[in-house]
Amino acid sequence: MMTTQRSGSGSLSQSPRSPSSQAPYLTVSVSDPAKMGNGVQAYISYKVITKTNLPEYEGPEKIVIRRYSDFVWLRDRLFEKYKGVFIPPLPEKSTVEKFRFSAEFIEIRRQALDVFVNRIASHHDLQRSEDLRIFLQADEQTMERARSQEIGIFKKKPADLMQIFKDVQSRVSDVVLGKEKPVEESNPEYEKLKNYIFQLEDHLAEAQKHAYRLVKRHRELGESLSDFGKAVKLLGNCEGNALGKAFSEVGAKSEILSVKLQREANHLLMNFEEPLKDYVRAVQSIKATIVERANAFRHHYELAETIKFKEIDMNKLRLTRSEKLGEAEREYEELKADGAEATRRFEMIVKLMNEEIVRFQEQKTIDMGLAFHEFAKGQAHLANGVADAWRSLLPKLEACFSNCGCLSVELLKSLMDY
Repeated sequence: MMTTQRSGSGSLSQSPRSPSSQAPYLTVSVSDPAKMGNGVQAYISYKVITKTNLPEYEGPEKIVIRRYSDFVWLRDRLFEKYKGVFIPPLPEKSTVEKFRFSAEFIEIRRQALDVFVNRIASHHDLQRSEDLRIFLQADEQTMERARSQEIGIFKKKPADLMQIFKDVQSRVSDVVLGKEKPVEESNPEYEKLKNYIFQLEDHLAEAQKHAYRLVKRHRELGESLSDFGKAVKLLGNCEGNALGKAFSEVGAKSEILSVKLQREANHLLMNFEEPLKDYVRAVQSIKATIVERANAFRHHYELAETIKFKEIDMNKLRLTRSEKLGEAEREYEELKADGAEATRRFEMIVKLMNEEIVRFQEQKTIDMGLAFHEFAKGQAHLANGVADAWRSLLPKLEACFSNCGCLSVELLKSLMDY
C-alpha cells in the first residue's frame, strides 16, 4: 500500500521517503508555466514531473509538457470510467483575455492543477488508471491523439449536446408540471447526505465570498497606505525642521506597511481563499456523482419494472400457447441479465460513494484546518507587524514634536492608535 504525506499545495501526495526503500510511491509536481503561441491561439503549458518506483511506469522519473486541455481530458476520462468516485475538480477556465495570462492567474491555476493531479495520484483506485499513466508519461503527440479519441458524452457533437440538454429540460418541466413523477431512492441516510452536501456548498461559497472581500480589503488598504505614504513624504519635503522630518518618517513607514499588506493579501489569496474555492468545486464534483447515482438507480428501477411486465406477458403467452413464447423467453433472459448488471452497477456506486464520503470528510478536516490555521497565523503576524511598526515610530515623533506647538504629541498618538 502506498504511503502518503502532506504536500505544500495542501493535497495528499505520495512520499518517496517511506520507512522501507521498497515501498511503492508516486509523486507528481506541476511547475514552470510558460506562454505558448500568440493571439487567440496562445495558451499556457506546464511541466509535469513524475517520480515513482511503480513497475507499470517507464522509469523512476518522467517529465512531460501538458496544457490545460490535457488536464480536462484526464478529468473527463476518469469521470466517465469511475462512477461513484469523487473525481477531483479542476480550476475554472478564464475567458477574459486580460486575466488569463496574468502572473497571479497563472500561479493560482498552476497550484490548483498540482492539487488536482496529486489527489488523483494519491487515490487508491484512480492512481491505477491507465489514463493517468498516459497523462503522466505520453509524449505530446500521443497525448494529442488521446484527446481526439474522447468517450461518452464528450464525443458528441454540439448539436447532439443541445438535444441532450433540451431532453433534460423537457423532463424537468414535466416533473414540475406534474406530468412525470421522478423515480428516486427512498433512503433516509442518503437524503441526509444530499442535504449536507447542498448546505456545505452554500456555506463554503459564502465563506469564500467573504475571503475574497478580505483579500480585496487588504489590497486596497495597502494601495491606500502606499499612496498616503508618497503624499506625506512630498508634504514633508515642503516643510522644514521637525515637522518635515515627522512627515517623512510617517510616509516612509506607511510605504513599508503597504508592502506588508500586499504580501499578506497574496498569502491570504493562495492559502485561504483558493482552498475554500477549491472545496466549492469539490462539492460540485460530488453533486455530479450524486446525479450519476440517481441515473443508475433510475435505470435499475426501470429495468426491474420492465422485467415485471415481461413476466406478465409471458404468463399470458403460456396460457394461450402462443408461438411467440420462445422469443419472449429469450427477451426475458436478456432483460434479466441487463437488470442484474444495472443492479450491480448501482450497488457499486453506492458502495464507492459511502467510502468516498468518509475519505472526503477526512481530507476536508485536514485541508480546512490548515487553511484556517494559515489565515489566523497570517492575520496575527500582520497585526503584530503593523503595531510594531507604528510603535517604533512614536519615540521619534515625540522627540520631533517635544518642543513644537504645531501638533500635540497626544494628538499624534491618537492618530497612530486610529
